[in-house]
Amino acid sequence: MQDPHHRFIRTPRFLSALLFAALTVSVTACATPSESLSAGDTGTSQWRSALHYTPQRNWMNDPNGLVYYKGLYHLFYQYNPNGNFWGDMSWGHATSPDLVHWNEQPVAMYANEIEEIFSGSIVVDTHNTSGLGPANSSPLIALYTSVYKAGSGHAPGTQAQSLAYSTDDGQTWHKYSRNPVLTLDPESNNFRDPKVSWYAPGGYWLMTTVVADAHVVKMYRSDNLIDWAFLSDFSLRGIPHQGTLWEMPDLFPLPLDGDSRHQKWVMLVNVNPWSIAGGSGAMYFVGDFDGRTFTPEHVAPTGSDPSQYQWLDHGADYYAAGTFANAPDGIALTIGWMSNWDYADRIPTTPWKGAMALPRALALKTIDGMPRLTFAPVEQYASLVRERPATRIKELAVWSTAKALDPSTKGIVQNIDVTISPRSAQRAGLIVRGSASGDLGTRIFYDTTSQTLTLDRSKSGETNFSSAFSKQHIVNLPLENGKLHLTVVVDRNSVEVFADNGRAVITDLIFPAPADNRMSVFADHGEAMFSDIVVTNLSSDKPGTRPSRWRAVTGAASAD
Repeated sequence: MQDPHHRFIRTPRFLSALLFAALTVSVTACATPSESLSAGDTGTSQWRSALHYTPQRNWMNDPNGLVYYKGLYHLFYQYNPNGNFWGDMSWGHATSPDLVHWNEQPVAMYANEIEEIFSGSIVVDTHNTSGLGPANSSPLIALYTSVYKAGSGHAPGTQAQSLAYSTDDGQTWHKYSRNPVLTLDPESNNFRDPKVSWYAPGGYWLMTTVVADAHVVKMYRSDNLIDWAFLSDFSLRGIPHQGTLWEMPDLFPLPLDGDSRHQKWVMLVNVNPWSIAGGSGAMYFVGDFDGRTFTPEHVAPTGSDPSQYQWLDHGADYYAAGTFANAPDGIALTIGWMSNWDYADRIPTTPWKGAMALPRALALKTIDGMPRLTFAPVEQYASLVRERPATRIKELAVWSTAKALDPSTKGIVQNIDVTISPRSAQRAGLIVRGSASGDLGTRIFYDTTSQTLTLDRSKSGETNFSSAFSKQHIVNLPLENGKLHLTVVVDRNSVEVFADNGRAVITDLIFPAPADNRMSVFADHGEAMFSDIVVTNLSSDKPGTRPSRWRAVTGAASAD
């Protein structure tokens, strides 16, 4: 869980506070128009996601409490119930039967006069090890970070891990009477983001959490989710990103190359502001965990730049990623916040700010002699795409030009599959959300000289709301038999590119005009072949309307 003043961490602490106060005033002023919207005014609805979860109103960031329970996926998240800016951190809540269609629920836990509710996780306490549920029940247990205020009994700003429980399937939450259940000695202002899972070989609960400014993941164990014993620390030698933060850790096993007898452990560490694309990003390490210590393999040498590390996403807008607890069939499912702390408070959306990326399934495969994560949109999304009619183009050759595709490929919410063979072209790719003039659009292209895939949003639409809104994001990616397969997910304000069967992903926000709905392909300085093009439009509603798959559940928010 990040808060905005951390972008000033290189300044003395008292200056950080002054800057944060100034920023809050500025952001609040910017948010004022959205707070005065009339009942019939939908704000910037042309940029409200159709495929990605957004709250109806107000600020949202990190996903929290990801859990599957009784046929529903629960997404909790950092939320401000009181405005379209960061502050009053509480837990919002949404549910879905399929990770595609989301229902917004009442706020789960509110900030109050003595604490704010920062990031955390939820587990199903199957055998009621906590004793917090009725006999023979399986309560939901949330471990979250309390950020204490004056009058709490802790120094203002102290962060410690607290517990809440639900005995009605996550509808209402009760805070444990003896919170916090875990704190440091001396207490810290940067001890946060508990992620809890069941460690089956040892028969105990495992927690990863961070001391964010020290770049340390701390691991603990518990038999009852209440009393925690320290196991070990994970960090790196010669941290190349001093002055940044480590956040939202996650540790879980995956079979290597589909072999359940050969499991490796994956450690997710979200880092800000040192990501591969600038600002916020999610890196990972693969290694072994013996029940006490995580030992990574193939760690980048001391002093390496970001390109030598492994990333969940090479775009600018994928952060705070975590996995769902209790997922069906043991599949590793992840979701991330689709934004970046470099400009999250400035994106031009009202009356909400923030969205979640498309949920993804993770797998671990040997690539270039190393175990690496691969990423795919969840099967429920793939099924949705298969059910819709599509425009199909078997082959299309292009020589040193751009070619608009058939009008049937126009769309603002769509899935695009394409195989690119660059051949003699220096660059070859496609343009999505293009304008009628051809001057605007998001370009996705392969460069044969550098062997890189690039997403270029420099002419994607509205870009001048922040000088930190970076324009190009690149990943090294060799061709396979001279070809590159892409799956591109286009939404009203985002593009996600899954390349080479999920070997790499680029996720970026865009803010185009509703009329910019054209698709074309292009080749620079030579010939390129585009084959097996399948364009599936996924929204039948008119531009600027709220997606039909979204609805809010009305009713009073649950009590704190």
